[in-house]
Amino acid sequence: MDTEVKSKNFIEKIIDEDLANGTYKKVVTRFPPEPNGYLHIGHAKSILLNYGLAKEYGGDFHLRFDDTNAKKENTEYVESIIKDVEWLGAKYVGGVRYASNYFDQMYELAVKLIKKGKAYVDDLTADEIREYRGTLTEPGKNSPYRDRSIEENLDLFERMKNDEFKDGEKVLRAKIDMASPNINMRDPIIYRVAHVTHHNTGDKWCIYPMYDFAHPIEDAIEGVTHSICTLEFEDHRPLYNWVVTETEFPNPPKQIEFSKLYLTNVVTGKRYIKKLVEDGIVDGWDDPRLVTIAALRRRGFTPESLKMFMDMTSVTKSQSSADYAMLEYCIRDDLKPKAPRLMAVLDPIKLVIDNYPEGQVEYLDAPNNVENEALGSRKIPFEKELYIERDDFMVNPPKKYYRFFVGNEVRLMNAYFVTCTGYETDENGNVTVIHGTYDPETKSGSGFNARKVKGTIHWVAAHHSKKVTVRLYEQLVDEEKGVYNEDGSVNINPNSLTVIDNAYIEENIKDYKPGDAFQFVRKGFFNIDPKDSTEDTPIFNRIASMKSSFKLPKK
Repeated sequence: MDTEVKSKNFIEKIIDEDLANGTYKKVVTRFPPEPNGYLHIGHAKSILLNYGLAKEYGGDFHLRFDDTNAKKENTEYVESIIKDVEWLGAKYVGGVRYASNYFDQMYELAVKLIKKGKAYVDDLTADEIREYRGTLTEPGKNSPYRDRSIEENLDLFERMKNDEFKDGEKVLRAKIDMASPNINMRDPIIYRVAHVTHHNTGDKWCIYPMYDFAHPIEDAIEGVTHSICTLEFEDHRPLYNWVVTETEFPNPPKQIEFSKLYLTNVVTGKRYIKKLVEDGIVDGWDDPRLVTIAALRRRGFTPESLKMFMDMTSVTKSQSSADYAMLEYCIRDDLKPKAPRLMAVLDPIKLVIDNYPEGQVEYLDAPNNVENEALGSRKIPFEKELYIERDDFMVNPPKKYYRFFVGNEVRLMNAYFVTCTGYETDENGNVTVIHGTYDPETKSGSGFNARKVKGTIHWVAAHHSKKVTVRLYEQLVDEEKGVYNEDGSVNINPNSLTVIDNAYIEENIKDYKPGDAFQFVRKGFFNIDPKDSTEDTPIFNRIASMKSSFKLPKK
């Protein structure tokens, strides 16, 4: 039998070549987040890519925090990132790692560069450094402090470490080439003075390495073979290579860039999300309208659905955008066979079955998932008074409307055929109660086939159901206007959240716990909010509606 051969992406081809040439004996990858915010769906792609490659080649995957900017970092972000990585199923070896654990080594390597004449202490201000750097079309010019002696630089750098200078008073710069066509190579800053308490090292240091200096050293110390990052770091690769070469690491890592994951009409920038949180527009970093990993988890997305989504978006060097509808397709595809199905009425109106015995409660059989018999069945109570959806009844229905109207017969799901006989209204003419009669011979599962009906609707028993709150989510962004306004603010969709406080769900909900996901028949996929729910008061988040605008590409 023929087996399908999976084509390899360009990163896998590079790794294959490196292993074949003996450049590396064992693949080591890493995910190196900065703990300055919550991770979003783009980070999920990087996590799953790096972990997937390590797993594919029988190598190791590291989780390491690039915590070199203490002013923006805190333990809340560290803890959230660890939770996200573990929830995605990415198994890292050697425990959680921190760039800050290598600060002593980084300092010694900076001293090494000074001794080699490859680094110098500069007294220029930040504005002056920027002015001296030049432009994309004009070369930079040397700092007047560039030719300090090695002895003077060693002395000044040690004094920087010993807290003799104010923030911004001095920096350590790599001595490379101020005329380089790559601005990143024009004597970049590699250390700065910063009097700030670090979440991991406390007040041990008052100087901190810059990301572009620290990052390649961290990779090299850990034996990372393939430093995989997104395309905005492509211009930084020469500096990455310069650092590991000049610090004389044997068999240094290889940086490879791939395209970021862009999702249409969502907010992913950390500073934008942080502002939405601080301004109270969203309910924290895990608000289900966001696409942070914490928000997706809270809303009810699964690791499996995100893995499927990442597989569908592929790994390339070409920038492209994925439709949010594709992400919803993936969660529907994942939950459809494994989520139990319950009946919930979100906009209830009472249906009274006039010929059903007063006070009688009958328990009917209902499958938990018609596509997966392994999930078994449940008993649902049926009685004289029920709730149905308000839009399942019309006084003056259009043609081909097969649900409830006077004189029409429908099937109540898993129950009986019921004929609508009338309705009650209030003083404004609004329908308040519907009346009908049922046919006892039409019980679901009885084999009755004497006549057919075209409409089937869901329901819950009025006195044997639970009143709950349901949150219906739409895109946070107003799609017609785009994500951002001219002033940089986010175009907020005023209908991004609808809260329903008088929905009713079948009483079997008592058997489930916060975080569990379901399909509400005819209404979509929902989960019990794991943050705001209690055992007695579940709150439901809509994960995705039943309908999808996403179409799989034709093979």
